[in-house]
Parts: sequence; C-alpha cells; structure tokens
Amino acid sequence: MATSKVAITLSETTLKEVERWVKQGRYPNRSRAIQAALEEKLLRDKRRRLAEEAAKLDPAEEQAMAEEGMGEETWPAY
Repeated sequence: MATSKVAITLSETTLKEVERWVKQGRYPNRSRAIQAALEEKLLRDKRRRLAEEAAKLDPAEEQAMAEEGMGEETWPAY
C-alpha cells in the first residue's frame, strides 16, 4: 500500500495525549498513534453509515423477501 505524508496541527492537549500513548508503549511513535486513531475513526464512520442504512429497512418487508419462493424448494446438495 502506498503511503503519503501529511502535516497536521494539533492542540497541545491532544498532542500530550498522543505522546502519552507513545510513552506507555501503546504505539511506537506519534505518527503511528495518529494513523491508528484516524483509521479507527474511519471504521466507526463506515459502521455508522451502514447502521443508518440498515435502519431504513422495513423488517417485515425484508422477512417477506427472505421467505419468498421458499415453499417446496430445497437447497442443492454440494
């Protein structure tokens, strides 16, 4: 995977927390700590969007679609 460098500005409070993580050995350096935090935020955002879309579904309609055509049919043997 290709990587790119970016410059960011952090508040002193945030920087102290990131440095604390590094000092505690949670991350090898500040760059990796910030990268991990951003990746976690992106994953949470993706999950949130998925949950929002799932909430739009009608459970009764989804159940009906799942059961549609299931009468006498059986799954093929593998």
